[in-house]
Amino acid sequence: MSQDTLVFLSLLALILPLVGFILLIFFGRKRLPRQGDIIETGLVLGSLVLSFIVFFNKILNFPDPIEWKFEWVNFGFVNNWGEMKITLGILIDNLSATMLVVVTVISSLVHIFSIGYMKDDIRYSRYFAYLGFFTFSMLGIVLTNNFFTMYVFWELVGVSSYLLIGHWYEKKSASDAAKKAFIVNRVGDFGFFVGIMIIWLSLKTFNFGEVFAGIEQGKLSGGLLTAAGILVFCGAIGKSAQFPLHVWLPDAMEGPTPVSALIHAATMVAAGVYLTARTYAMMTADALTFIAYIGAITAFISATIAITQTDIKKVLAYSTISQLGYMTMSLGSGAYVAGFFHLVTHAAFKAGLFLGSGSVIHAMHHALHKVHDHHTDPQDIRNMGGLKKKMPITYYTFLIYTLAISGIPLTSGFLSKDSILAGALAFGKLSGHVLIPLIGFFVAGLTAFYMFRLLILTFHGEPKRKDAFEHIHESPKVMTIPLLILAFLSLWFVFGLNPFDASSTWVEKFIHKPKSVVPAQQQFTFNLPEKLEKGAVLTEYEHALHEAHIPAMLLSLSMAGLGILFAFLTYQWGKISAEKVANTIKPVYTFLKNKWYFDELYANTFVLATLGISKFARWFDLKVIDGIVDGSAYLTKLWSFAIGKFDWNIIDGLVNLMAYVTGFFGYVVRFLQNGKVQTYIVYVVFAVIILFYIFIG
Repeated sequence: MSQDTLVFLSLLALILPLVGFILLIFFGRKRLPRQGDIIETGLVLGSLVLSFIVFFNKILNFPDPIEWKFEWVNFGFVNNWGEMKITLGILIDNLSATMLVVVTVISSLVHIFSIGYMKDDIRYSRYFAYLGFFTFSMLGIVLTNNFFTMYVFWELVGVSSYLLIGHWYEKKSASDAAKKAFIVNRVGDFGFFVGIMIIWLSLKTFNFGEVFAGIEQGKLSGGLLTAAGILVFCGAIGKSAQFPLHVWLPDAMEGPTPVSALIHAATMVAAGVYLTARTYAMMTADALTFIAYIGAITAFISATIAITQTDIKKVLAYSTISQLGYMTMSLGSGAYVAGFFHLVTHAAFKAGLFLGSGSVIHAMHHALHKVHDHHTDPQDIRNMGGLKKKMPITYYTFLIYTLAISGIPLTSGFLSKDSILAGALAFGKLSGHVLIPLIGFFVAGLTAFYMFRLLILTFHGEPKRKDAFEHIHESPKVMTIPLLILAFLSLWFVFGLNPFDASSTWVEKFIHKPKSVVPAQQQFTFNLPEKLEKGAVLTEYEHALHEAHIPAMLLSLSMAGLGILFAFLTYQWGKISAEKVANTIKPVYTFLKNKWYFDELYANTFVLATLGISKFARWFDLKVIDGIVDGSAYLTKLWSFAIGKFDWNIIDGLVNLMAYVTGFFGYVVRFLQNGKVQTYIVYVVFAVIILFYIFIG
């Protein structure tokens, strides 16, 4: 298969979901069979097949990146940097080919699951149309070869996520969540835009390859390069819900559960991690350190919040934020492949967790409806319990996902999380930033604790609502088959044969850390290329990474084991009273329960300041701007009135007076004009006599 064919198939995979969106949005509700769900699902499955073809051909037959581009606009002049023009196109390398498969796999399974979950929804056709539009936008991010179209598709993902989160917009909480997600993401996107503008003004190109070449030539360096890298990363802070812009993602759970699986598992939130990986070569040491700390802080904050949440989707939402923090921390600490590897593995088990929670919510909602209970929250894990007996497929798949996210051996999550923690340990040892690995291992324990807490409270023990429990049953096959597929994808052998060695996986084999293009003085001293000639001495970082593998694995398993043990002691065996512990540390529990008061902090600072500025602007507009306009109108009216009076009484008065005088004299003189010649002769003779006396006398 030629490179041109791969480019064509990639473009076709990109376009197919968009075709489905257009068909459904115009004809879906009334003209298409089943409101078009099969059409959109079939087109996305077509993209999946094409993605697999592109993936296998790329990694097996084409070791070098494949790029197709065309000139979009030429400004028609040449400056010191060369010709001013913008080229667009697509880039197919191992990174994008892998991500292409990840997005289409998750999107396809979400489409299939949604057929059962969203049955009889009031906006069924529109829902599938928006899923297609989102998939198209996300694939655009994956395939683009430049910052320009990256930003365009970036904003399209934001729009489509807004539409999906607010699908049930008649609920105020859903419409508010959609607006919150959209607005918070705009904050990060503004930084992303400024970073792109720095790159454009410095290098006069948006193309990734040309940007990296320009930086390597020294056209963009120093503090400005660090600023550009951090500002580009701001886009990832927004999309991947990193601190301090993480507050939108838990609220986004107001959208349908399959949307949560699609947006908050493998696609939209992973876009920020993908962006960081794509632009990794231009990141300076300072920028990478900043990225590592943002990731670590995010992982820690969200994990501590997750242990107190009672909404099944909110627990998974904070879990997602925490895992995204792991990926970001990994990229920042130099473990590039490990960070991307975790993105790939996390996609499967987190999508599975969300779809599994959707299966539970679907069953709970149906059961509560049967007993005419419309007030109990079907998402509150305190209303569940004992579901293992009624929903075995959902339970056992959920168990596999929970083991995977906890980093337990024989799962994909163990391989990727072990690599991340080994990288963090090596980074801490070489750079002195020991807080990074400490947070990493502590969060590993918290993750295992809150995930098994969720599993036990949902599926184990006795049912909290026995009346509703009688009506609970396993979800239909259209919903359980995606769960089984995702459970299969969460096992180790999908990525490699050795369940304890991440270096033997195909991800480690085909994904390589790009060579840094920043000046040597702005690189980490240990951040050297990993591709060495056979027999060459290992770099300092590689050596530390190799040494950290076993200690990191043992520490990780120890922390995960402790987390699982405490979860069982507390929620399964009742040896520890969660209520007593919460009361003992009441201020801490309340602090975590209220999500570190980030929403309140933002509401009383940024939101309040924004509203204050808006109110001041409104007052200024009404009183000052409108006052000036209204005052000008009043003065103009007054002046016009005065001019009118002057015109009426003076100008018109003089004109009328002259007309009156003229009329008076005309009136008097007309008596002398009788039309008789004899009278006129008498007047002449009389006048002559008078003149005679005047001049002679």
